[in-house]
Amino acid sequence: MRTERTLTRLDRVFARLDREPQRPAHIDVPRMSRHRVVLFSSTLAFYLAIVWAVVTTSWLVRLDWQVMFFRPYQQWPQIHAFLDYYVVLGQRGPTAVMVAAWLGWRSWRQHTLRPLLTLAASLLLLNVTVGAAKLGMGRLGPHYATVIGSNEMGLGGDIFPSGHTANAVVTWGILAYLASTPQARRWLSALSAVTSLGVGLTTVYLGTHWLSDVLLGWAAGLLILLALPWFEPLIAGAEAALFELRDRLRDRRGRVAPVPVPTAPAGAPVPLGAHTRAPEEAPAACEGVTPRAPRTPIYLAPGPHATRSERTPVTPVGSRRPPHADRVARATPSAARPLTGN
Repeated sequence: MRTERTLTRLDRVFARLDREPQRPAHIDVPRMSRHRVVLFSSTLAFYLAIVWAVVTTSWLVRLDWQVMFFRPYQQWPQIHAFLDYYVVLGQRGPTAVMVAAWLGWRSWRQHTLRPLLTLAASLLLLNVTVGAAKLGMGRLGPHYATVIGSNEMGLGGDIFPSGHTANAVVTWGILAYLASTPQARRWLSALSAVTSLGVGLTTVYLGTHWLSDVLLGWAAGLLILLALPWFEPLIAGAEAALFELRDRLRDRRGRVAPVPVPTAPAGAPVPLGAHTRAPEEAPAACEGVTPRAPRTPIYLAPGPHATRSERTPVTPVGSRRPPHADRVARATPSAARPLTGN
């Protein structure tokens, strides 16, 4: 009786992956549309407004101090252990490794480097812009504040804007940016927004950031995602250059380097035995001369093994006694002796 094996969930997943097309043609590269330009301009205005509100020590700074004195980690200590792990979703190292692993698999399936290059470009922009803002404004965090009610600017800190929040917006938002369908882009956009919002509020709960730091971190990450279409030509050029470099390396490995043949100078005497060498030692001097077959090494048998009866005996034929003059060899027939008697 023949029974068919029941397909498991893992089998169905691999079957689905095998049906996915390579180099999907329906994936379009986002362009800097008018709608995106409006969003970028609005986010940039929001970014500058937050910076101005903190620099001038406005109501936003007073709100920062009120939230800090409220100490959320003391109000809800039961969720402290969970949020200590949840905030890792905003750390640059672990999130970059997770997202790069997924985008690397996607690049391998689609035979394109665009996902990985887009992630690299976004992280580079994040490090440059957010790092420059942190060092330029030098704001101290809540745990290192010196004067109550001050904005703590220009004191050598590196807390403004929030790097955890900006990194969560960029790292998880890049998945929505690279989505292949509009529906997937909407779902991933909502998921990345909720994740980054939770990471930012977690830093406020733990007391490592001001509330204004989180607001500026959201704006900084969103600006990078909105500005990525401007860098798409550079990403495409880098991809083309990498593929061209790969093709050159393959061609170089595929070529066989010609073996240099030593040639004697004109008029030099030909050494004795030069024409009797094997083909691998010296090439034929003239065209049309058939090269000799390579000699069989001494330690190899010249042909198939002979049977025992056909082999040459090891011991010499004949008697081992020393020869005598008065004796006749056995091999020579002796004269017939006369018969005596009757």
